[in-house]
Amino acid sequence: MYLLIGVWGTGRKEYSAMKLTLMLMGGSALLLVGILGIYFHSAPEGGQLSMNILEISKHTIPMSAQYLFFPLTFVGFGVLGAMFPFHTWSPDGHASAPTAVSMLHAGVLMKLGGYGCFRVAIFLMPEAANELSWIFLILTGTSVVYGALSAIKQTDLKYINAYSSVSHCGLVLFAILMLNQTAMTGAVLQMLSHGLMTALFFALIGMIYGRTHTRDIREMGGLMRVMPFLGVCFVIAGLASLGLPGLSGFVAEMTVFVGSFEHTDTFHRFFTILATTSIVITAVYVLRMVGKLLYGAVQNPEHLKLTDATFSERFSVATLIVAIAGLGMVPLWVSDMISYSLIPVIEQLTR
Repeated sequence: MYLLIGVWGTGRKEYSAMKLTLMLMGGSALLLVGILGIYFHSAPEGGQLSMNILEISKHTIPMSAQYLFFPLTFVGFGVLGAMFPFHTWSPDGHASAPTAVSMLHAGVLMKLGGYGCFRVAIFLMPEAANELSWIFLILTGTSVVYGALSAIKQTDLKYINAYSSVSHCGLVLFAILMLNQTAMTGAVLQMLSHGLMTALFFALIGMIYGRTHTRDIREMGGLMRVMPFLGVCFVIAGLASLGLPGLSGFVAEMTVFVGSFEHTDTFHRFFTILATTSIVITAVYVLRMVGKLLYGAVQNPEHLKLTDATFSERFSVATLIVAIAGLGMVPLWVSDMISYSLIPVIEQLTR
């Protein structure tokens, strides 16, 4: 990522590449200590130490070790998932990266955080997860709302989508920490949904930037009449982000919120209600961005000469839209498969 951004990026590429590298190295350092701690406590009854996740899950790591290594592994993976307050590498990295790298960054890299929290932190140390989840629930709940509020203030298209990613990826970690099957299913659906819709957003932003040579929404307007295909696709991406029924964002977020509200205590319900406010905030920045970018008068007369998407651009964008709509309209085959795969995790949490 350092080379991809530092060499081929734009804007403050050296600063962004160094910031991303140092923060991810810091998270990786915590993660390395956590993984080594799990390894050296993988056979508490004696026997062969192991790095095999399935073998380690058969044993109970001592609680004293879990209290130490669960936070290290969760924070280490949480840095990858842009968890507050370790999220600042992500917006700068997105903004300076080339379009393809931004798509890879948001669609794949950030999902490693959620996967690791599932597969390592919670699956191998379930007792500590039950005891300490409230701490990280506060941080991830903050991520959801803070990321959405920050997106409202941005004028750069990439920064808007980057802070949107902080909010949506925060929702993944938030759902994981609810520690029930419904919310965790929603977390995985959110990972799939976010990977698709943020890749679509960054692809469209790259296509628009390639034509207008600006990402500042204050310098654009009326592009729907100039580039109708890209404009319509941009609206669809925005509606998916704010959770319109029939698109993947709605299915993922509703599953997360329904699962989160299954907890009857005041603490969990308060943070669930707080997280749901992100729906309204997301609608504000998405509709503001779409309105300024696509509608109204054309701000720059040169933009009237712009061309719409080429065949290859139409094909790639349409492929992502079909996937987003398919997941939104026919979600059960995916959600059922996810729910079934989560049974071992739930068994670990309730043993």
